[in-house]
Amino acid sequence: MYYKFIFSSALILGTLISISSYSWFSMWMGLEVNLLSIIPMMASTKNMLSSEATLKYFVTQTMASTILLFTVIMMSIQLMYNLNMNSYLTLILNTTLFTKMGAAPFHFWFPEVMEGLSWINSLIMLTWQKVAPMILSMYFTLNLMYTSIIIIASMMISGIMGLNQTSLRKIMSYSSINHIGWMLSSILITETIWLYYFTIYLLISINITMILKTLNIFYLNQLFMSMNKSPLIKLMFTLNFMSLGGLPPFIGFLPKWLLIQSLVSKTLISISITMTLMTLMTLYFYMRLTFSTILLEMNEILFYSHPMPNNTFVWILNLTTIIGLAFSTLIFNFM
Repeated sequence: MYYKFIFSSALILGTLISISSYSWFSMWMGLEVNLLSIIPMMASTKNMLSSEATLKYFVTQTMASTILLFTVIMMSIQLMYNLNMNSYLTLILNTTLFTKMGAAPFHFWFPEVMEGLSWINSLIMLTWQKVAPMILSMYFTLNLMYTSIIIIASMMISGIMGLNQTSLRKIMSYSSINHIGWMLSSILITETIWLYYFTIYLLISINITMILKTLNIFYLNQLFMSMNKSPLIKLMFTLNFMSLGGLPPFIGFLPKWLLIQSLVSKTLISISITMTLMTLMTLYFYMRLTFSTILLEMNEILFYSHPMPNNTFVWILNLTTIIGLAFSTLIFNFM
């Protein structure tokens, strides 16, 4: 347990070093501290795929960090010799940050790494590991055309690839790629909406992963069996997934509503329409999953059975869903 506390502290410290630095070199150094802290936490004797996932994550992140450091060195040379390469270097820098956060089409490592992790490590990968690359991408002006291509690719790939998945970790990873598209578009508009979006996404992700961890569920057939033992857990799970999909009047719709309103006010109507239509694909597999959970009953033991725990932490967390539902309903009614 002590090593987990030490590496968790270093993980948080690495991200804080990155986002509070004044120079690109110290930002890169913070990213490396963050990377080297999560690698020991990913190792597990309970999961046979953890070593493979750790290696894939390490190789990908190291490659992105190397290109990032190379770009920073090239930027300093450009300033020294007054060369005109800034637009190309900015695109390369964008690409390394998009690779680190797992945005499509640089997402190739993300679902494969997620498949080999425990639910706690998956939660870290879905939320905290996105903070540093996203905030670093706020520190310079993003290229509108290039970022729009990344946003649409993230929406499209996550929607199509998520349709055929039976692993809940892969479904959550493709869902995360979809939300990366929304968060990148919020970075284009204003950082405040990004903060709202990320906070709400963090709360919903904690709710879902804690339910799945408590019930020890990793695949869809386990989900249908375990949920039948408690209708209340089933209801909470369904509400959280609907909120993750951005269905009104749930709290997950609130940041999307603010973002679409801001995009339209900035005359970025085409990208907002494309994002909304592409998100319908992800909403489809969310609805398929929740409807199956509600309607299907599996009485015989097909794969794995787990006793229903009495976890107070899960209930406290899920109160945020109910409070969020009431809060967002009031907003929709009175605004």
